[in-house]
Amino acid sequence: MDKNLALDLVRVTEVATIKAGLWLGKGDKNAADGAAVEGMRKMFNHIDVDGRIVIGEGEMDEAPMLYIGEKVGHVVEGVEKIDIAVDPLDGTTIISKAQDHAIAVIAATPQGKMLHAPDMYMDKIAVGPKGKGVVHLDMPLEHNITALAKVLDKKVEDVMVVMLDRERHQKHIDVCRKLGCRVKLVSDGDVTTAMATCFEDSNIDLMIGSGGAPEGVLAAAAVKCLGGDFQGRLLPETQEEIERCESMGLEIGQLLTMEDLVAGDEVHFACTAVTDNDFLKGIKFDGHGKAVTESIAMRTETGTIRTIRTVHILDKKEKYID
Repeated sequence: MDKNLALDLVRVTEVATIKAGLWLGKGDKNAADGAAVEGMRKMFNHIDVDGRIVIGEGEMDEAPMLYIGEKVGHVVEGVEKIDIAVDPLDGTTIISKAQDHAIAVIAATPQGKMLHAPDMYMDKIAVGPKGKGVVHLDMPLEHNITALAKVLDKKVEDVMVVMLDRERHQKHIDVCRKLGCRVKLVSDGDVTTAMATCFEDSNIDLMIGSGGAPEGVLAAAAVKCLGGDFQGRLLPETQEEIERCESMGLEIGQLLTMEDLVAGDEVHFACTAVTDNDFLKGIKFDGHGKAVTESIAMRTETGTIRTIRTVHILDKKEKYID
């Protein structure tokens, strides 16, 4: 794929972030999400790709834009066909309360290389590069934490485990408390928490727990670019969800490795922080027509990881995308 694709995708996540950021802390998560979707969709018209949304805002009859199967991009001769996963605003409730971990995020692969994850829960585990091959979703949590502590050269008591703050994760919390390790609970945003395991400065070593399957694929794409490991398992709760898995050729209970989720060595990933997270600062408006964003652009083929700080002149940005 085009070596500059990840940089082009950042342009899309930046616009989604600016649009959503206008609703930061204003208590209207639906307005923030709608603004992010519209901004992202319009910006795709300026990107030279022949893209197909495989993870988006829902089926065509559920979403007016960025629906599954929608074609996006400015198609020019010779451009490669790609599959695209988007979440214009991962953390709608977060942004309405101006809390941490809200992002606009995109992952892209050649067609057929990304799991078309249905909208259901997924059990997940993520670690950074040093933990690759050390932890496993099917191993007891006690084993994973102890083994990870050993390769990280840490005391078990100093291992930090992150998970969504949900009642269903109490069993994980109990295990961690018994072992004496640290637990960080976040209200939303399991894409950024999975990514944080790959940044030593984040002080996060292991991400576990269940969350949305589409977000799981996005997280897997990011972790793959960062050299870590991610495993998942779909958790269908209804007959309709079971049938959806079967229609995809997936066995119920099947372990999904990194290659099952995002295959090959041509994964591109971009995200822009709407609010602060463990490795990026959220959008800042100066009150005088400018905004500053921080983003990450990555590709697996070269292992390149770019952190991008951008100053936006808002009136020029509006004219460009309208």
